Amino acid sequence: MLELSILGFLAEEPLHGYELKERIRALSGHVRPVSDGALYPAITRLVAAGKLAQHTEEGAGAAPRRVLSLTEKGREDLLERLRRPKQTEISDQVRFNTVLAFLRHLPDPREQAAVLRRRLDFLEAPTSFFYEGGEPVPAEAADDLFRQGMLRVARATGAAERQWLKEAIALLDRRGGSPLPDPPR
Repeated sequence: MLELSILGFLAEEPLHGYELKERIRALSGHVRPVSDGALYPAITRLVAAGKLAQHTEEGAGAAPRRVLSLTEKGREDLLERLRRPKQTEISDQVRFNTVLAFLRHLPDPREQAAVLRRRLDFLEAPTSFFYEGGEPVPAEAADDLFRQGMLRVARATGAAERQWLKEAIALLDRRGGSPLPDPPR
């Protein structure tokens, strides 16, 4: 997901490492913080693979800074990752949010809708945090107040997400092959 975030943010504009780190931190939040020990090796791998270009420019202070930009190979990789997210990128909420943050870069609304359909299919399967006899435990049957709370909140957020997914898929289906306009900056 770190590489997807790097590619996604650089698809929007060239950034220096610190700006990139701050944007990734804002996206992933405290749940999955990004460390320099993970970010800079990932950047180095992407540069070595020809997916990122870098150049140096004068810094605001004394030190020059390295500015990163996406190459055509990097753009192709980003689009492929968005077209075919791994199952964990569909089932894990934080990972899916990362995919969702950059899904607008896919030019074809049909491809965007296909990713959203995968998430909707996942959310519509019966599930729970807790099981008894192999069956999901509904909130009303949970054995304590706190588990009831977890399950009720999950049910409400799941319902809201499913509703949004259905609306977004319908909009994308109406658009067919017409790309969505980029949102204003």
